[in-house]
Amino acid sequence: MFVAQHLREENIAEYLLYMWQVEDLLRAFHLDFDTLDTKYLSRFKDLSPEKRDELRRWYGNIIDMMRSEGVTEQGHLQICKNVISNLDDLHAQLMKSTKFPYYQAAYNQALPVIVALRARNGNHEESELDTCFNFMYGIMLLRLQQKPVSEETAKALQTLTTWIGTLSDYYKQDKQEPIEF
Repeated sequence: MFVAQHLREENIAEYLLYMWQVEDLLRAFHLDFDTLDTKYLSRFKDLSPEKRDELRRWYGNIIDMMRSEGVTEQGHLQICKNVISNLDDLHAQLMKSTKFPYYQAAYNQALPVIVALRARNGNHEESELDTCFNFMYGIMLLRLQQKPVSEETAKALQTLTTWIGTLSDYYKQDKQEPIEF
């Protein structure tokens, strides 16, 4: 929870990837809070009792949301879908404006990678951002498993993270003080 709260304020892209990881963690525990508490949350021994209770409540609330939203096996919470939707909206505004050539250049560099990813996965229904985040999350999982990533894949990832990082920076800026488009 503390990580999620910090990331939501500082880097919305990292927040989204973190939340997807939390969803998968909870699925790995079959959304069983007692098992999660015993085998995972018990590791946070350095937290004060108040912080530990707060963390337990947060994970419990996420489990409840996953059940009520029907994403116990797959899919993402509405809060995560809302982040993508907000980023899609911001992206559209940044692309329409003439004030953001650096952002538009980063997107234009990422576009061939996005087109290639969409051609490979065949899912043209999802947004470009969904495609990118799915790719980035997949690479993150490979790296957590210490599996190799090809040089071509690493270059594609770098191109996408540059664009998504720029979008995240504008998102943070817009939250602090609305951007004039």
